[in-house]
Amino acid sequence: MYKQERFASIGETEQCMYQVSTLQALAMGYTKAVITVKELLKHGDTGLGTFENVDGEMIVADGACYCAMADGTVTLSSPETGVPFSSVSHLGGMRRFQLDAVPDIETLKEMLTLRIDEWFGLNSMHMVRIDGSFRRVCARSESGQRTQHITLKEMLQNNQRDFIFDNIDGTLVCVYYPDYMDGINAPGWHLHFLSADRKRGGHVFDLSLRSGQAQMDKISRIEIQLPYSPAFDTYSLKNASQEEIRQVEQGGKA
Repeated sequence: MYKQERFASIGETEQCMYQVSTLQALAMGYTKAVITVKELLKHGDTGLGTFENVDGEMIVADGACYCAMADGTVTLSSPETGVPFSSVSHLGGMRRFQLDAVPDIETLKEMLTLRIDEWFGLNSMHMVRIDGSFRRVCARSESGQRTQHITLKEMLQNNQRDFIFDNIDGTLVCVYYPDYMDGINAPGWHLHFLSADRKRGGHVFDLSLRSGQAQMDKISRIEIQLPYSPAFDTYSLKNASQEEIRQVEQGGKA
């Protein structure tokens, strides 16, 4: 399902993952802005996340930040838009390889995991970009809800919308965190989609890929920007439900 790997000339350059807040905080309902989009883009040109009040799904590609809204349409984010949670890095394309037909998201995750295992990377973070032609992309996004201490699962139950894109070209941004970083982010793979015309996108929970070109970076450093607001310290983050996090972040519906 994938073809011969090609190494980029930059070699094994050390990359850094820049993360805003923690997934535990988002899951517990801390959805206030921590930084702005303008500040976020200083730290990476590729990644994903969400916006203040969980008002849409974030896709960062080619150094621009896009918002997939509740109907699946995409807009370019204002530099002053607030960011409560995100993971970005500067994509170097350390490893590049071609993907042939992939029938579903679980197969894609297994293939990407095999790649990082072969690279001795299961305990590292990874950023992957896949540009390809898709038979189908099943995705979701949501509208914002201005409230605090309402869990992410509850917000998505009220505001989430699902949609399907058939016969579409576009970009998958895929982030991997190892199991032991559970809570900082969701363990395993997290995928967002952006169409080639930059008009459609969202959080991906299934797909069918005809073919694609992948770029993969192994990331060994992380910088975390925690919220400075005193409200952040009122949350009991250890009480965040890992099952709810799995449902909303690893492809399952809330």
